[in-house]
Amino acid sequence: MNNLERVVNFLDEAKVYYLATVEGNKPRVRPFGTALNYNNRLYIQTGKVKQVSKQLLINPNAEICAFNNGKWIRISGELINDDSRDAKKAMLDKMPELRQMYSEDDDNTQVLYFKNAKVTISSFTSPTESFEI
Repeated sequence: MNNLERVVNFLDEAKVYYLATVEGNKPRVRPFGTALNYNNRLYIQTGKVKQVSKQLLINPNAEICAFNNGKWIRISGELINDDSRDAKKAMLDKMPELRQMYSEDDDNTQVLYFKNAKVTISSFTSPTESFEI
């Protein structure tokens, strides 16, 4: 299993992760649950009408943090919009429950991928791992 697969598996097993963005000079953090390995990149999903989308448009720097089985992961980098129908469809196919609110053909569904992502996996009992995806 490569590092990207490890990251997506960690996020899938955690079920919920927290995405931090910036609004002006204030941090904004909210729970998310979407993670996809698509074209060898880590993708997440949101709606273009949400504040998180507007914040990332102004400042694409973001960080994810999740906790599972005594370990936590932090992923930081730039989130880049991918407006391709195929990327949206791949996300919605993985997370079909989102189809109640989103479609690959609507003007709201947004998928973004991490560019230059730095990953740290830590625990209180193991050495910290750091790598890029």
